[in-house]
Amino acid sequence: MGDRPAHSPPAFAGRRWLFPSAVVHEFDPDAARGGRPRRTARDWIVDFSCFFLAVGIALAGAETVHDEPDLPRAMAVFDQALGALACAAVWLRRRWPVGLAVAMVPVGFLSNSAGGAGLVALFTLAVHRPMRYVAWVGGACLALLPLFFRWRPDPDASYQVVVALTGLLTVATIGWGLFARSKRQLLLSLRDRTRRAETEARLRAEQAQRLAREAIAREMHDVLAHRLTLLSVHAGALEFRPDAPREEVARAAGVIRESAHEALQDLREIIGVLRASESEDAGRPQPTLGALDALVAESRAAGMKVVLDSRVTDPDTVPASIGRTAYRIAQETLTNARKHAPGTEVTVAVTGAPGEGLTVSVGNPAPAGEVPSVPGSGQGLIGLTERATLAGGRLEHGPREDGGFTVRAWLPWG
Repeated sequence: MGDRPAHSPPAFAGRRWLFPSAVVHEFDPDAARGGRPRRTARDWIVDFSCFFLAVGIALAGAETVHDEPDLPRAMAVFDQALGALACAAVWLRRRWPVGLAVAMVPVGFLSNSAGGAGLVALFTLAVHRPMRYVAWVGGACLALLPLFFRWRPDPDASYQVVVALTGLLTVATIGWGLFARSKRQLLLSLRDRTRRAETEARLRAEQAQRLAREAIAREMHDVLAHRLTLLSVHAGALEFRPDAPREEVARAAGVIRESAHEALQDLREIIGVLRASESEDAGRPQPTLGALDALVAESRAAGMKVVLDSRVTDPDTVPASIGRTAYRIAQETLTNARKHAPGTEVTVAVTGAPGEGLTVSVGNPAPAGEVPSVPGSGQGLIGLTERATLAGGRLEHGPREDGGFTVRAWLPWG
């Protein structure tokens, strides 16, 4: 093509100037970052490089204008003026890529000096807009190439060669822009995936924290309800029977003092778990099925009538989690019996074997007289049902024909 610079048609770009409705739904790195972002040092370097490239090609094209023998002088001046304006318009390529590229199609056809600006506009269009825009504008540029070189032939190269080389340069510019666009989309996609992964990890952590808090709240209810019920029942007995014998008053006061001490210890243990402390209280072992005898003995010492019927084959092999769940079920049901059926005989039956499961049944008859009102939230049985379900078992409860109440749970074992 000799000294004549490669002429390429303009490129498609415009954001809200042309095709505003389509731009909203298409990939736009600027829109993806939220409006017009502040230009970075890299952006300024790229912009200056594109401008100087357009200016360099325009200067080379201006030299070749004087070598065209049949070109009028007025047309040569007009060519150079359009080339200068096209180079200045390169600074608008980021804001209006479609509009600049469309405008460069007729400008590039009329001005040989505007070839560099046309290449830059076409490259910008390929980077910032979908393929259908690039296809229309690039196709228009390639279609005008034969007409342009028929009108203004290159004196140093044959018609076929200059058309082929200019067309190849135009296609290469479009391909380079599409490659840059694909790379940018890939980077944005990876960033979006990273943000989604971080968000999902945070949500999973929050969910795990919420489940842990619910478990701690359930544990706190089961532990403290047992202790505080003893306080309420015996304090209520002292209130309703101020003339009770001295021995009964002393025994009730002892139960209240012991229950308050145990409740404080349990509360310290739970707070220790919440604070993840390494204190001695936080390291206390959790109760298992083997602690059921001590629970029954404690209830008897508090004045309850409790019958324990344990028929468990090889109780030492009961899993710790299953044994702890069985213990909490017995503890909560004894607490409920103490509140709602004081003075009745409560039967605790535990049966099971490996492979058959562990069954815990706690029942009591209807109370003989009027029962003092003891406040309750009604969440105890709900918590027990959740415990049994989480352990893979089931829990049933309800009134009996004789007016009593029974809680029966089955837990997997084996």
